[in-house]
Amino acid sequence: MRETCDCMPQTTMTLEPVATHTPLEIDDQEYDAAVLAPIIERDGEDHLLFTRRADHLGEHPGQMSFPGGGTEAIDETILDTALREAYEEIGLEAHEAEVVGQLDDIRTITEYAVTPFVARVPDREYERDAAEVAEIVVLPLSGLLDPDNYEYERRDHPYYGDIVIHYFHVDGYTVWGATGRILVQLLELTTSFEAPEHVERSEY
Repeated sequence: MRETCDCMPQTTMTLEPVATHTPLEIDDQEYDAAVLAPIIERDGEDHLLFTRRADHLGEHPGQMSFPGGGTEAIDETILDTALREAYEEIGLEAHEAEVVGQLDDIRTITEYAVTPFVARVPDREYERDAAEVAEIVVLPLSGLLDPDNYEYERRDHPYYGDIVIHYFHVDGYTVWGATGRILVQLLELTTSFEAPEHVERSEY
């Protein structure tokens, strides 16, 4: 199902609502993970950096995602996980990330509780880890907000029940799944975007 609107897309994000957001935390999953949603300013417009996962990976091969992964013993905090994974996957140095805030945790079908962080990062060339990342993709905010590029569907999930799947089709790439859910909350907090129906992110 596609959403249509006559509005002009925004080109910048208002990040104060992210900074003041009190995130919903999940502590009943088998594993913990974190991701970083990197925001880049390019040519006067905000962009979001994604990775396209390598096709040989066992979980979510080829899908678009934010840099991130599971916690490890060396991580003192869940934010450390996000920053370490971003460094390993795209070469982002921790000091380069201006962390703005934290979004709600989400559950995944692989029994992870994923904690998303939002950060402004420099507009530069990043180096992918070829073992995990097939491609680094930077998508413009205006494309993500273009109603012609967005669609959703409801599904009856065998475990989570009635759920909404979001799809953002931009420049030949599709952002959906767990990353799509994170993106929806980020856009709802920072732009005029509104999901078609309220989704309780803690429930699936």
